[in-house]
Amino acid sequence: MRSSGRHVSPTRLIRRPLAAAAALLGVLMLCVAAAGLAWASHTGRPATSPGTPALVPVPKGKWAAVPPALMSSAPGPTALDIPAIGVKTRPIRLGLTAAGTLQVPGSAAVAGWYTGSPRPGEPGAAVIVGHIDSNRGPGVFYRLADLKPGKLVYVQRGRGRLAVFKVTEVRTFLKSKFPTAAVYGPVPDSQLRLITCGGAFDPATGHYLSNVIVFASLQP
Repeated sequence: MRSSGRHVSPTRLIRRPLAAAAALLGVLMLCVAAAGLAWASHTGRPATSPGTPALVPVPKGKWAAVPPALMSSAPGPTALDIPAIGVKTRPIRLGLTAAGTLQVPGSAAVAGWYTGSPRPGEPGAAVIVGHIDSNRGPGVFYRLADLKPGKLVYVQRGRGRLAVFKVTEVRTFLKSKFPTAAVYGPVPDSQLRLITCGGAFDPATGHYLSNVIVFASLQP
């Protein structure tokens, strides 16, 4: 599990077919990387359950309103809180590698915002990815599949307001059927996509067979 750590300018490359394919490949590599660490533990299965997570308080602050269509100056995300599943992290920035694939977090403990997607709170679908586990234990998105529709996701933008998203759908897709258009395609409002690995773990190949994707919409 390695990341170059280089920041890539937040251009909208993802709207082009080739860039979308590159980002998709990066997401699939996220599964292989995390599952490979689980395999390295010689257990032949993902990390053991972390038990009941510590409760995460709902962040304080005034909620950001849905921006007008022409607004494009929202700061990048500096904190991600999902109280329902005990997630509290400071997202790093992820760009594209020299090979044109999406970078993945170098640590299972943090999530990463893909800078080629809109900033959370801007019109469009912002994309944040994270590992499910490693040989050291559960990753930041270990319980992402447990998130339910109606639960809230809080994204702090810079040092300013919170962008508050409501989960609308949580689905698991085989990697061979990854919904590229639904994740990276254009949307009429501000939305959020949270992505990790999931489904069955194949000890023969050392990786998960599916992706868990959370779809959420900005609240007014």
